[in-house]
Amino acid sequence: MRGLLVTNGFLRTNKFVEHYEWLAKAAAGQGIALDLWDNGTIPVSYTRESSAALTRRMCPYQFVIYWDKDVRLGRYLTEVCRPLRIPVYNSVEAMAVCDDKSETYRVLQLWNDDPLHVKEQIPLLPTIVAPMTYANVGYTNLDFLAEVIRQLQFPMVVKECFGSFGQQVSLVPDEEALRRQTRQLAGTPFLYQQYLRQSHGHDVRLQVVGNQVVAAMHRFSPSGDFRANLTNGGEMEPYEPSQVERDLALRTVQALGLDFAGVDLLFSQGPTGDADVVCEVNSNAHFRNIADCTGVNVAEKIMEYIISRQGKS
Repeated sequence: MRGLLVTNGFLRTNKFVEHYEWLAKAAAGQGIALDLWDNGTIPVSYTRESSAALTRRMCPYQFVIYWDKDVRLGRYLTEVCRPLRIPVYNSVEAMAVCDDKSETYRVLQLWNDDPLHVKEQIPLLPTIVAPMTYANVGYTNLDFLAEVIRQLQFPMVVKECFGSFGQQVSLVPDEEALRRQTRQLAGTPFLYQQYLRQSHGHDVRLQVVGNQVVAAMHRFSPSGDFRANLTNGGEMEPYEPSQVERDLALRTVQALGLDFAGVDLLFSQGPTGDADVVCEVNSNAHFRNIADCTGVNVAEKIMEYIISRQGKS
């Protein structure tokens, strides 16, 4: 079996490259040759000749792991793969939904609104998407903030729609800070979110592959930061998720149409209870930290899953 791993050619720091190497090693352990292409080597060229050339390049492959967030390339590549019956893990559309935090919440709310899921709800933080404006125009008035304040109260979280590792996220204490932050983000997609005081500095990352939670860790901030992300100085420890937490993570992945993901949950009743509120979902979650924390090699789990899926195709 031969597969293709598509990555971002401009993210070449060890933090990213080691994940590509882990996936290649896990594939080799299963007798799979995993080639690596980066997004700079696959031109998105809308001509018949270019599509035919890419089709010829793709013919040797049985599957694609799309480990990038280049949505335009992903859609282009998927269209070439479809008639060749080459599956793409994760699907580019699911990845795009996870990359945009406002889209993640939109799709999860659609799941909750479906009458078929009345008994399978996905608890979410109350969230309001900031109205769009342009950087060179800004917010010429901030009247809309009155409704944001009424619904969410202070303190509240202001979060850019695109971002990772807990960056681009702020805890806003009052109206003056909210107005300042809103003006600063004019032209950038962002949202306002309810601050969950009970989960301050604590969250749980559940790593899902297929229909299994394969690893989990509790992240916490010893510094008092409301974010628990390790990049911001948080610490980690192995975590044994309850059935409630496992079921929630699996429902979330199913609702978003993902094959594998990292699901971040918050505690509505404090860290002694279940982590029962979905915060974010990362379709291409880094797995070095969770491997260091739990000893579980998620790359191997991903390759085992792909082999099982290929056998059913």
